[in-house]
Amino acid sequence: MSERQHKDNSFAGDFGNYADMLVEEISQQTTESQSANADQFGLFNVKPAHQWLEQANNRPIPKMLFGEMWHEGELCILFADTNLGKSILTVQIGDSISQGRAIPGSKLEAPKQPILYFDFELSDKQFEARYSVNYQQHYRFDRNFLRAEINPDCTLPESQTFEDYLNASLEQSIIQTGARVLIIDNLTYLRNETERAKDALPLMKHLKALKSRYGLSILALAHTPKRDLTKPLTRNDLQGSKMLINFCDSAFALGESSQDKQIRYLKQVKARNTEIIYDSENVCLYQIAKPHNFLQFEWIGYGSERQHLRQQSEQDKAGIVDRVKEMVTEGKSQRVIASEIGISLGAVNKYAKQ
Repeated sequence: MSERQHKDNSFAGDFGNYADMLVEEISQQTTESQSANADQFGLFNVKPAHQWLEQANNRPIPKMLFGEMWHEGELCILFADTNLGKSILTVQIGDSISQGRAIPGSKLEAPKQPILYFDFELSDKQFEARYSVNYQQHYRFDRNFLRAEINPDCTLPESQTFEDYLNASLEQSIIQTGARVLIIDNLTYLRNETERAKDALPLMKHLKALKSRYGLSILALAHTPKRDLTKPLTRNDLQGSKMLINFCDSAFALGESSQDKQIRYLKQVKARNTEIIYDSENVCLYQIAKPHNFLQFEWIGYGSERQHLRQQSEQDKAGIVDRVKEMVTEGKSQRVIASEIGISLGAVNKYAKQ
């Protein structure tokens, strides 16, 4: 047996054992849940409130994976405009968790554990460019960091849609690797359309089901539509239906500084396991750098979001008003205008009347 085959077999064995342990743990939890004194009414387990508290008290307190922004057991969403560095940050977060080593400026309470990064954005060569020096001197990722991409030679089963096959393959990968942490880059590939509630709801239900079934922590990336860069980032800037933000456990947004194009800021927009710490008055500031063979976010401190928002001039406002009037004349609805220009529906209505 070659050294490479030996390593591959050892790798498969390590994660096979981890998967077996995970299945046993889930089975035990299910048995304990069923044995609890609960009245079952179809979908619902009904118990006195104090029994729920006693049951919860036996579960571990969720540990931080990326500071207060993301905790164990959460379905978390990170959203931002394109080309701001979402993938750079999430690979860095995944690397941190896989090694059990915190990112400077953040906290990591959880022990090192296997993470599975679904990369629907970069090719292997593009990935190599980010984590090497001129395609040499590769960064050494921990064996806990697993990356997955679409197999271009795979044939879609006739009996399944692409989305169904993708979801089934996603679950199969979780089982076979024993991963406890999932990073999905990005949500668009799991569901073709998330603009409407009827499309977003099945997506979030599927992710939450995977989270509960396998005891996962999930970080999913999403985009923001075109937005007014003079306004603070809010949960309403997440592209698609509000169903996405309603069903996730936590969410944070990535913004670009208008004062310095090299600076990015992170802002919490939803949290269930902690209070909102990084709000408009206390955003986390970073700059993107590549000191050697690892493209990363470097923490530079804290600041106020308003310091990094673009200031709207009278000329800018006049241009927006003219554009609204032009689109109204073209017969476009106010909702479409608001989406395309990146302003509120109320502003469109106001400008259309001027």
